[in-house]
Amino acid sequence: MRSLVIYETMFGNTRAIAEAIGEGLANGSTVDVIDVADAAPVVPDDVDLLVVGGPTHTFSMSRAASRREAAGRGGSERDVPLGIREWLEALPHGEHPQVFAAFDTRVDFPLLPGAASRSATKVARRLGFTIADPESFLVEGYEGPLVEGERDRARTWGRALASGRTVH
Repeated sequence: MRSLVIYETMFGNTRAIAEAIGEGLANGSTVDVIDVADAAPVVPDDVDLLVVGGPTHTFSMSRAASRREAAGRGGSERDVPLGIREWLEALPHGEHPQVFAAFDTRVDFPLLPGAASRSATKVARRLGFTIADPESFLVEGYEGPLVEGERDRARTWGRALASGRTVH
C-alpha cells in the first residue's frame, strides 16, 4: 500500500501532526509526507490512501486572506498563495481509486463549529473519492503548541487508516 500525506501549515503544528500520521501509516504502507506547496497537481495512480490536512481557519479550510493574517502573526509566508483548499479544488472530478482521509489542527476550545477536515471531506466526496472518517487534532491557542498527547493520537489514527478501520 502507498500513502500520500499532503499538509498545509503556518506555525508548524499541522506539519508535526502530518509527520506523526505518516509514522503511524509506515507500518503498513510506503508513505510520502509533502507540504502542499510542493505537492503535484494530481494524485499518482499508485497511491492507495490520500491524507490531506490543514489548520482550521474561521471554521473551515484556510483561504488566502486567512493565511496572510496568520503570516502577519508570525506564521510561515511560504504557504500563503496555496493551501489545501486550492489544491483540492484543482484536482480533476471523476472516479478516484484512492481512499481520502482529512485531518485538521484547531484551537482547543469547546463547542467551536466547523473544521477544515470536514470541509475538505465534502470537497473530496464531490470529487469522487472513497471517504474515511476525518479527524481533528488540538493546539493551544492559534499558534500552538500542540496539546500534549496529540502526536501520539495522530500516530494511532495513522495506524487505523492503514488498517482500513476508518473507511465507510
